[in-house]
Amino acid sequence: MANTTAMIRHKEVLAAASMLQAQLVRQPAMVSRQYAKFLGELGRVAAGRSTLAPAKGDRRFTDSAWTDGAGFRRLLQAYIALGQSLDACVDGAKLDPVAAGRARFVTSLYIDAIAPTNFIVTNPAALKKAFATKGTSVMRGFANLVDDLASGRLLPRQVDARPFTVGKNVANTPGAVVFRNELLELIQYVPTTVEVHRRPLVIVPPQINKYYAFDLAPGKSIVQWALASGVRTFAVSWRNPTAKNAQWGFDAYVAALDEAVDAIREITGSKDVNAWGACSGGITLTAFLGWLAARGQRKVHSATLAVCVLDTSAVQNTTAGLCVTPVTIEAAKAASRKRGVVEGTDLARMFAWMRPNDLVWNYVINNYLLGNEPPAHDILFWNNDATRLPAQLHADFLDLIENNTFAHPRTLTVRGRKIDIGKIGIDTFVVAGLADHITPWEGVYRTARLYGGARATFALSNGGHIQSLINPPGNARSWFIAGSARAATPQAWLKDRAKVEGSWWPLWREWIRQRSGALQAAPAKLGSRRHRPLAAAPGAYVFEH
Repeated sequence: MANTTAMIRHKEVLAAASMLQAQLVRQPAMVSRQYAKFLGELGRVAAGRSTLAPAKGDRRFTDSAWTDGAGFRRLLQAYIALGQSLDACVDGAKLDPVAAGRARFVTSLYIDAIAPTNFIVTNPAALKKAFATKGTSVMRGFANLVDDLASGRLLPRQVDARPFTVGKNVANTPGAVVFRNELLELIQYVPTTVEVHRRPLVIVPPQINKYYAFDLAPGKSIVQWALASGVRTFAVSWRNPTAKNAQWGFDAYVAALDEAVDAIREITGSKDVNAWGACSGGITLTAFLGWLAARGQRKVHSATLAVCVLDTSAVQNTTAGLCVTPVTIEAAKAASRKRGVVEGTDLARMFAWMRPNDLVWNYVINNYLLGNEPPAHDILFWNNDATRLPAQLHADFLDLIENNTFAHPRTLTVRGRKIDIGKIGIDTFVVAGLADHITPWEGVYRTARLYGGARATFALSNGGHIQSLINPPGNARSWFIAGSARAATPQAWLKDRAKVEGSWWPLWREWIRQRSGALQAAPAKLGSRRHRPLAAAPGAYVFEH
């Protein structure tokens, strides 16, 4: 997640477009050849002889009109021809790899935006529905647009939030807040087995979202899965910072996490804990573990890290990474210093424009052209419950990008100690998503290698950033690949490994049980004499906006 905190500004997009335009002006012969090819393909389209077809799996063109209707088929083929022509121009511009990547990003934004499916007069599904509803769908779509504009939204709504209530049908696993400091609440959950393992688990969520990605609805809750595995489970719920908390950075978050771990150790009587960090929570957990190692302390026995990239060189070729420069980093720092925080909604918009067909135009079509309500989906509800980042933590994440400090031992200082991941020396279970566009799986594999490949189990799920994490058994389309991270490169690791049908959760259950100590009777009460329950789960911080 750290690579995306630099923010892709419209200035960088315009600069990339200008650079491409200038390069094309210098090569009129190449542009003329591509234009001639484009006109030739348009001639074949008009004559009904073109063989162009959308990419396999492109859900925008599933309506039968795109294949059965001559007019719509020709429109689609002309659109594809234009996209191919622009791609060929980028290829012919002979740009360096970084500039070419930025140019492809800009042209993809343009091509995605002018897709015929994005306009009511050229979207057969929208036209059919308008006719069938006698224009009612058009009026509903217009009302949805007006509502979004009036609400100040810069993107269409992605979710119908009305069916969901935090603490009722999401984040509803029984438990209590047993510790609270300025930055976090620590939730202890009620055991669901007669016996529990002695060593507890603490979950460290990302700071940019609420913690309950780990505790969605029953059947999708990692918390409930851990409890059913006989693991005493705790979760951190980060506070949503405001401008007055601008100074919170790695030092503050590591100190707060250290206090929470000490509370868990006191409550359970265990000398150490297992820990699970996801995305930026995994970055924070790693900073904490590195700080402990530098102090010679062993408070954490093993770590699970999900969709977490520590070696930021791995994201240079991603959409966000290509647009990150020293200028954008300094601009992002200056903006957050001025405001005191980075709004989660700003990051969410940038995430959306990294995958506009899925996260922007899909909802334009659904909400405005078809006049539908957005889907009522718990994951989307959680994803839209965004939080802020304090300016100092934002700057700390940006420094990771610029200096790649985790990959270079003793260049990152946390609470006065120089960090070396190689000195942490614990077993790790590292999870990545094959289709993850935020934390590429190759980069997550390098996380396992930084921790020590011989002691790391790496699991590659076929899902995306969130789907690879929230991956309960029962999904017939799920599969994963797993094994020791001894191979030097992700490609070498992947070679000749067999797919396993289903979810990786059962594999993790076996792994965590082996590292959770002996079984003992489940406690009858939550907390301890020193750390009495303060409030019922999900606590108070999760409701702060």
